[in-house]
Amino acid sequence: MESTGGPYLNTAAVTSPVGIARLLQMTFGCTTFSLVAHRGGFSAAYGTFCMFVWTFCFAITVFIITCEFTHLHSCLSISWGNFTAAFAMLATLMSVTAAVIYPLYFVQLGCYPIGCEVRDFRIAASVFAGLLFLVYAAEVFLTRAKPGQVTSYMATVSGLLKIVQAFVACIIFGALVNDSQHSKYVATQWCVAVYSFCFVVTVVVVAFSVTGKTALLWFPFERSVVVYTFGAVLLYVSAAVIWPVFCFDSKYGSPQRPSLCAKGKCPWDSQLVIAIFTYVNLLLYVVDLAYSQRIRFVSHL
Repeated sequence: MESTGGPYLNTAAVTSPVGIARLLQMTFGCTTFSLVAHRGGFSAAYGTFCMFVWTFCFAITVFIITCEFTHLHSCLSISWGNFTAAFAMLATLMSVTAAVIYPLYFVQLGCYPIGCEVRDFRIAASVFAGLLFLVYAAEVFLTRAKPGQVTSYMATVSGLLKIVQAFVACIIFGALVNDSQHSKYVATQWCVAVYSFCFVVTVVVVAFSVTGKTALLWFPFERSVVVYTFGAVLLYVSAAVIWPVFCFDSKYGSPQRPSLCAKGKCPWDSQLVIAIFTYVNLLLYVVDLAYSQRIRFVSHL
C-alpha cells in the first residue's frame, strides 16, 4: 500500500543549510537556558533578560521548524518569508546582547564565593550563548537577498536594517528611562519625540511587511518607505546635534562625568549612551536610504 504521508512533510526544512542552522539554534538555545536554570543561575534584570532571550528565541525557532516541516505556515495569514527573515535578524541582535551581558555580569575566573561547579556551568552557558548567536547570524547570511533575486522585503538590506533600527531605538529608550533627565529642556524632549516617532513608524513598516498587508494600502508602500527613511535621516540629524549640545555643553549640562556620580545611577552615563546610539541609528538610516535609492535606480534600468 502506497504511503500518503510523505508529501505532507517538508524534509528540506531540516536538511537544507537554513534548516540545519535552525536545528542548531534550537539545540544551542535549549542547552544554554538549561545550563543556567540547572546550576548556572541568574539574578536581577540582566539575568532575567538573558533567560527571556534564550527561551523566547527557542520557542519561536521550534514554532518555525514545526510549521515549515509540516507546511502549516501555508495556513497562516502572514508573509512567512518576511516573518522568518525579521525574526532571524531580531534573534541575532537579542542573542548577541545576551551573549555579552551574561558572562559580563555572571562569569568569573575564581570559584569563590559561588563555587567551582556553578562557575563551570556559567562558563559553559556563555560558550553556548556565543554559538547561538553565530547560528542565528548564519541564518541571516543564508537567507539575505542576493543581487537580482526576487525575495521578501525583510530579507533585503533595507528590511534587515529596519529591525536593527528598532532594536537600537529600544536601547535608547532603556537609557532614557534610567534617569537621563530628558524632560529638563524642551530641546531634549524634541529628541525623545524623534526617537519615538521613528521607532513607531519603523515598527509599523515591519508589521505591514510581516503580515503581508502592504498590497492593501492605498499608496505605494516601497516609495513611502523611502520617503519616510529620508525624513528619519533629517529627524535623527536634528537629534544628533541637539542632544549632545543640551547634555554635554557647559552651558546646559556637563562636558565631563561628575566625580560624585554613582556608577549605574548617573544621568550623565545615560546621556552618553543615548548620544552614542543616536549616531548609530543615524548611520543606519543613512545606509538604509542609500540602499533604497540604489535599488530604486536599478529597478528603473
